[in-house]
Amino acid sequence: MEHESERGAFEFTGSWREYAPIAFTNLLLTMVTLGLYSFWARTRTRRYLWSQTRFIDDRLEWTGTGRELFLGSLLVMLLVLVPIAALNLLAGGLVLQGSTIGRIVGVLLFPLSYGFLFALGGLAIFRALRYRLSRTYWHGIRGGSDAQGFRYALSYVGHSLVGSFVFGLLVPWAMISMWNERWNAMSFGPYPFRSGALTNGLMRRYLPFYLVPLMTVILAVLLAYAVGLKAADGQPNPLFVIGGGIVLYLLFAGLLGLVGLSYYAAYFRQGINNLTLGHLEFEFTARTMDWLKLTLGNAALVVCTLGVGAAFVSYRNWAFFVRHLRAYGMLDAEQFTQSTTPAPRQGEGLFDSLDMGAF
Repeated sequence: MEHESERGAFEFTGSWREYAPIAFTNLLLTMVTLGLYSFWARTRTRRYLWSQTRFIDDRLEWTGTGRELFLGSLLVMLLVLVPIAALNLLAGGLVLQGSTIGRIVGVLLFPLSYGFLFALGGLAIFRALRYRLSRTYWHGIRGGSDAQGFRYALSYVGHSLVGSFVFGLLVPWAMISMWNERWNAMSFGPYPFRSGALTNGLMRRYLPFYLVPLMTVILAVLLAYAVGLKAADGQPNPLFVIGGGIVLYLLFAGLLGLVGLSYYAAYFRQGINNLTLGHLEFEFTARTMDWLKLTLGNAALVVCTLGVGAAFVSYRNWAFFVRHLRAYGMLDAEQFTQSTTPAPRQGEGLFDSLDMGAF
């Protein structure tokens, strides 16, 4: 099963007209069931998107079920979120009671519970990727991981803490390190993924995060000075002050958003461009302007349709990803055997419960 070194290993053949009945049905049933159908809606969406995605000579297949996603979220709610809420109530009760020891224990329980919740975020990211690979089939072969994700969760906490040092200047290093660690624990069929992403070029995309607030403060000072000059009686025009504040806020939010898109585009490109599977090498071609068009298009779709267009955001995101994804190299059909990694029984409930999912 050879792959010629040319663009076109990945192809998305879906259309929004074909997807529309699925999107509107999902939206209607989710509203009628007060959100309960969202698990099955996500499964229908993935089944369609995967089936319309060709890789080399065969289409992808999604084998996950809505029941898996529902049970995963239910288990997380019962076994994780409820105990954490109970722990916080206990901590609050100990702080309010009169004994000194009780107050000390209560105060210590708060950071411990939130630290545990933060570690669960890392576990959720790892297990969501493991689950999605285990339910993605190509030529009848699936992916997965032998790791459970607990070691990654501890590493996630450690890297996040180190990344926050020196005013957050180590954040790019932490993000790339966690990308490599996450993907190096995954496999597809008999082949392990190998990721050797570096921070090359990321820092110059990251540093403007510090410049935007500084520029905003300078503009605010200049604006205040201008308002003072225009105030003949010493009292500035309130409308001018409010209008200037709104302009500064929009400018700050817009510039920060552009910086974030620029950084994420470089980060995502660096990650995928250094990812391999056996003799296959991957490349992602989307630049900052491509991400900006996608983001603005999604926002306009949602706003102009009064929220109804949100049902098509998953479709647009997936089509964008596949159309910018490239692969080079070859796969040996005789060596491409079924994965021996264990398949998780539940879906990405933890990922959803912590509001970290996309679609």
